[in-house]
Amino acid sequence: MRMMMAAVALVAAAPAAAQEDPHAAIMAAMDASASGWNAGDLDRFMSVYATDAMYVTSKGLLKTKAAIAERYRPSFASGGNARGKLSFQLQAWRTISNVHQLLVARWTLTPGGGKAPETGMTTLLFERRSEGWRIISDHSS
Repeated sequence: MRMMMAAVALVAAAPAAAQEDPHAAIMAAMDASASGWNAGDLDRFMSVYATDAMYVTSKGLLKTKAAIAERYRPSFASGGNARGKLSFQLQAWRTISNVHQLLVARWTLTPGGGKAPETGMTTLLFERRSEGWRIISDHSS
């Protein structure tokens, strides 16, 4: 019995094998979100957001994933995305805790028809949740 308890204690004290790499998981979620945008799929674009996410814009603060989706909905009205192809370029990364990661990126929207691209910066706070890494705060300009 003592041997079994010692084995259980040893296993419990050992670090978890193959911990998820937050950077890889978050970048995969960002790629999937951008793919949703580019395919004109609002739900797929929004899948990276937590239901209680906040979004800071030049016009104020939006609270909840549903409110953020409503802000973006007009861009998806024609079945595609009227604003162009979305891409992100990582600028900075900071680990806040084992369940919080901060990503700073440059976003670029490249419209068709030879129009000039739009670009800006975004600061995204991710939280590890049961369904994966989700944006809980988005400040984009």
